[in-house]
Amino acid sequence: MHIHILGICGTFMGGLATIARQAGHRVTGCDANVYPPMSSQLAAQGIDLIEGYGAEQLGLTPDLWVVGNVVTRGNPLMEEILDRGEPYVSGPQWLAENILHTKWVLAVAGTHGKTSTSAMLTWILEAAGKRPGFLVGGVLQNFGDSARLTDSDFFVIEADEYDTAFFDKRSKFLHYHPKTAILNNLEFDHADIFVDLAAIEQQFHHFVRTIPRSGLLLANGDDKALARVLERGCWTPVEHFGGSGRWQAEALGVDAFSVSYAGREQGPVRWSLFGEHNRFNALAAIAAARHAGVDPGAACAALGRFESVKRRMELRGTAAGVAVYDDFAHHPTAIATTVAGLRRKVGKARILAVLEPRSNTMKLGVMKDALPGSLAEADLVYCYSANLGWNPAGALAPLGAKAACYDDLDALVRAIAGAARPGDQVLVMSNGGFGGIHQKLLERIGAIG
Repeated sequence: MHIHILGICGTFMGGLATIARQAGHRVTGCDANVYPPMSSQLAAQGIDLIEGYGAEQLGLTPDLWVVGNVVTRGNPLMEEILDRGEPYVSGPQWLAENILHTKWVLAVAGTHGKTSTSAMLTWILEAAGKRPGFLVGGVLQNFGDSARLTDSDFFVIEADEYDTAFFDKRSKFLHYHPKTAILNNLEFDHADIFVDLAAIEQQFHHFVRTIPRSGLLLANGDDKALARVLERGCWTPVEHFGGSGRWQAEALGVDAFSVSYAGREQGPVRWSLFGEHNRFNALAAIAAARHAGVDPGAACAALGRFESVKRRMELRGTAAGVAVYDDFAHHPTAIATTVAGLRRKVGKARILAVLEPRSNTMKLGVMKDALPGSLAEADLVYCYSANLGWNPAGALAPLGAKAACYDDLDALVRAIAGAARPGDQVLVMSNGGFGGIHQKLLERIGAIG
């Protein structure tokens, strides 16, 4: 079958394209912005890309058009597809009907930690010899890719609550029908499509309704919103991690912790990650892997060889004694957790937090009042303020002189490099490429140093 994917360069749709190609389909695609690294990854799979959404692409005559949620009404190619009555489907629906329906699906949902937890779970299953397929919203460093298809019965998927497509406003995860499901946490996010937290809880409860009674639901025992979701009805066995749940983690230092289940120690985890949030992610992954037949002790040992995900507290380099990190954090809770985790690691060393409020929710300014508290543990705060409809300087005013905003990227780089000194930790947080700021900082700091 020849499928043509609209919006192919997004993380999810690019991963889907890889899986479709590995399944033997002819795959082509288009996007508004076709550039590395996704364009390179797709080209390596033999997938031809077209830049733009010109209606002339109808001449490709694919058997099916697969539509990403970046595509809206008014898109010239989509309008022509509709006018001609061409067959089309959303990415999540195609994946469910063509790949997932024969698999033991392990789905990871939640506001924070989906990518990291999915990566941990995938690696644990791989280390146990189960060779899972996966589709995750980041590059898994143990695998060098964000997606793959295997002949294994197991498939790990990052289960996103964002809507499916312009013609299907249900959350993506409603298509996946997992046997094992993780609910990491639940907060208000995606203010562009959800009016409040209750609206998101509704979608999560719809998700809970899709999990069979023969399955397993793993939920964060500390999360009140998830408790409300489950109180609305649950037909699947539930195990909690954290809180008063059966799965517990006890810190053994900055980079180690012990895991216990029902009061019995299962093993230690000694790894390169840090922070309570990663311990919770690991607990969920170990518990889900147990449901798939992996001994928790073996799972703990596997995490000692886990290499994390690109853009999750990734050290991009060091120049003149200054370390520059890249992290995907863009929600105030994730920002606070990331800064706190780095603080626990580096002690009294200065942290220079650099933020690009780029997500749809942050661009709307819905959570701007929470930013000062989320950045409180940083010593200096820099915000890139271009293309925002609200005043970041005013929002960050409670931080006083330690916060500064710049709407020019080069000026921002100069300011950070000028302030940095040996031993400093520069923590860059954005859900986008941030104009290549990481390399620019390393080069300028190195030149000054």
